[in-house]
Amino acid sequence: MPKLRSAPTLDDVARLAGVSTATVSRCLNDPDRVVEATRQRVLSAVDRLGYTPNFAARVMAAKRSWTIGAIIPTMENAIFARGLQAFQEELHQRGYTLLVSSSAYDPDLEQDQIRTLVARGADGLLLIGHDRSPKICKDLARRNIPVMTAWSFLADAQVASVGFDNRAAMAELANRVIGLGHQRIGVISGITAGNDRARLRVEGIRDAVQHSGLSPSDLTILETPYQIENGANTFSKLMSQDARPTAILCGNDVLAVGALHRAREMGLNVPKDVSVTGFDDIELAQVATPALTTVHVPHREMGRRAALELVDMLENQTPGTGTRLNTHIVERQSLGPPSSA
Repeated sequence: MPKLRSAPTLDDVARLAGVSTATVSRCLNDPDRVVEATRQRVLSAVDRLGYTPNFAARVMAAKRSWTIGAIIPTMENAIFARGLQAFQEELHQRGYTLLVSSSAYDPDLEQDQIRTLVARGADGLLLIGHDRSPKICKDLARRNIPVMTAWSFLADAQVASVGFDNRAAMAELANRVIGLGHQRIGVISGITAGNDRARLRVEGIRDAVQHSGLSPSDLTILETPYQIENGANTFSKLMSQDARPTAILCGNDVLAVGALHRAREMGLNVPKDVSVTGFDDIELAQVATPALTTVHVPHREMGRRAALELVDMLENQTPGTGTRLNTHIVERQSLGPPSSA
């Protein structure tokens, strides 16, 4: 039986490159401290031998894993994709690996995933929004594990965040809708329990209705999970009312695309018969028919800044600061004045 070849070691790389093991280690862990010619010789030896650094030994020596955990509510649609991609790219530039879990909007599952990522040695965590038990944040602080939240900015939050003001952003869109003459307004919201983003967007709509002097009775709010089919079915419920809404504001673009689809099935013209708006400005909003008026969220900038801030918290022991990013309305073809205006 042939003898199994042992894995190449740091000593093997050093011998082949004609340098010390300390130089090999510096080249792999801090390449800027090694002159180009030596670095190329070491990398060539690594490539020829197929050497892989002993990650476990590195973790034990440094008491760090160079791993960041992120828990997002869903992987079923593109709401978080762009931001998470930018987050990962920025981490990679700084030598960190990203582990991603999905909580399916279940706070108990998120709590289990937080514990699992911490047990696997995650150096820091990215979480979405602020709705979770304060005990979790206290436990993480006690363990000295930095936490960054995204997609929601709250000035008085105990945990550092990079995000935007969901309430103000949706209020701005609702004011635009009301300003066009709409008085009967329907809302297709995500489930607000345990989801501060969904809840704050609904509150933003209520703010706009109240400040405009419209009657609260002309505002109908229905909640449903974030899926295209749910958006379609909830649109049907809203349009089955005796006094149909002339505009329907959706909690995100996924629900809005479902509403647009159901409107076509019902033979309704958008925006002549009813206007529909979304929130997030994911690519789906641009290719929808008609193209969707929505709130643009700076997903990539949010992901990039969250990574920079979290790495700073890790490497410089900073407490983390809040960063509020701006949103803006993107007007396309799905919003217009009511036909009676």
